[in-house]
Amino acid sequence: MSPVTLKDLARRLGVSVTTVSKALKDYADIGKETKEQVKKLAQELNYQPNIHAVNLRVQKSKTFGVIIPKIEHYFFANVLNGIISEAEKNGYIVITLFSDDNVELEKQQVNLLINKRVDGIFMVLSHQSQLHEQSHIMNILAHNISLVLLDRTSSAIPCSKVLIDEQKAGYKATKHLLSNGAKHIMYLGGSKWQLNYRKRFNGYIQALHEFGIMEDERIVRHCQANNINEAQVQTLATLKENPQIDAIFASTDFLAFGAIKAIHQIGKSIPKDISVFGFSNWFMTEHLEPSISTIQQPSTIMGHKAVELMIDEIANEEKRLPVKQQTILLPTELILRQSTKNDIHIDG
Repeated sequence: MSPVTLKDLARRLGVSVTTVSKALKDYADIGKETKEQVKKLAQELNYQPNIHAVNLRVQKSKTFGVIIPKIEHYFFANVLNGIISEAEKNGYIVITLFSDDNVELEKQQVNLLINKRVDGIFMVLSHQSQLHEQSHIMNILAHNISLVLLDRTSSAIPCSKVLIDEQKAGYKATKHLLSNGAKHIMYLGGSKWQLNYRKRFNGYIQALHEFGIMEDERIVRHCQANNINEAQVQTLATLKENPQIDAIFASTDFLAFGAIKAIHQIGKSIPKDISVFGFSNWFMTEHLEPSISTIQQPSTIMGHKAVELMIDEIANEEKRLPVKQQTILLPTELILRQSTKNDIHIDG
């Protein structure tokens, strides 16, 4: 008779291989009843761990894998720098891959890292993986490889995560504009289907409601391409149709650049006529004219924290201790510059 495998146990219980593996290792995210059922069946069927597979996991490669959407994006580049610097301090080398926000390429890269037997994988999910396609992500966990998601995450994936409170950040930026006299704030966002942008938009709505202002759909725009040219075109058309606009909250700094070009195009002054608030603190924001007020994301710290979480998880696995999944929310900061009226500063 063939030896009993994790797949056999999972099939008999109607659960995933990942659940069975975690239950046998007493992971904290697996319920007590499930653990008892798994262990009872394992004992009944005389399940024995595959010693060869266990040895492969014990013999660490001291290698991490990273998959991020784009290297040219200032935020992602800083996250990567944080991961690499912290990993090197702890004796790890890092294999870096770029998905270009293409889920099919992302799947290939996940399989490559699994086959390379990396000790852990850090990922910023592609848009499609964040919303729909996640079987390849779950396959990482099925291979008992530690996983930490950054920035773009999903509640459906049971792993540790490091991110910012996107809604609170959008709320703070919009509240600053309102507190300094703005009454008709245009929202200039990225794709409405991307979770991060939806949360920033929710923060914008939250601040408006706090000040007794209802959302005006005429001055809400979403840029599917999420680039400067599209932002300029969208803003120009919206300003011509809605001359009452006195401020713009852009969900990225790139969109803020396009908004500023449009404002200049119609001959209005920043911030006297229209204030502009960006998001991310891209390195060029302080060097433009006017310099752009924006949200500072702790991108390098995000990378550091992710590595710290990963190393703790691996250490607990080696000691046969329960692995506790954590979600770390890092604080953001308002960076106030020339593109906004800053008589009143909003903290918190």
